[in-house]
Amino acid sequence: WYQRRVRQAVVSTQSTGMDAPATFMEQPAIFVERTLAIIKPDAIEESAKILSFIENHGFGILQQRRLHMTPEQCSDFYAEHYGKMFFPSLVSFMSRGPIIAMVLAKENSILEWRDLLGPTSSHRARETHPESLRAIYGTDDQRNAVHGSDSQKGAEREIRFFFPDAIVEPISTGEQATDYLVKNVMPVLTNGFVELCKVKPEDPLSWIADWLMANNPNKPRIDEPVA
Repeated sequence: WYQRRVRQAVVSTQSTGMDAPATFMEQPAIFVERTLAIIKPDAIEESAKILSFIENHGFGILQQRRLHMTPEQCSDFYAEHYGKMFFPSLVSFMSRGPIIAMVLAKENSILEWRDLLGPTSSHRARETHPESLRAIYGTDDQRNAVHGSDSQKGAEREIRFFFPDAIVEPISTGEQATDYLVKNVMPVLTNGFVELCKVKPEDPLSWIADWLMANNPNKPRIDEPVA
């Protein structure tokens, strides 16, 4: 069994010149678009209903935090609106009470989330998008219950604002992911299966798992201090 599996792996690798690991798996498509969502102070009491609304529409909530922003933090977040007539009242409104900031994930999440928000004006939302969140929970143009990023670039900036450690760059897919697998993953797996054939343990799954842990080329290393 061991020799047959390894021969299959080696033959497949040699026959493709390590250029087509699709012998083992389909090309990955693992990037899911992310966007920032905010439940604003005027809708914080309805947060449970809004969270259910989000999940019922197929969004994954990757990260979530409740906080009360200072006026200075609000000014930084809305810096693009600095100098506009509504800027002072916007800062005052957003810093008057707690908010919930979230990272949402779904295919086309930026566009789909904004569609669910409805128009900026809650009055217009009730006329044109009566089932949108702003129509249901908003009051006017400013007290409109929820926020959503307007672009990929905006989403990256806003996510980092509230979640500095979040990874928002697209994960490698297609040829880039294939190249990474061929260069960094396949050699390690091949060596592991070769050793598996030599040892022939009673529990091959546990053995290969332990071997991969011990031989992970990316495992952290601790340098001993120089005496």
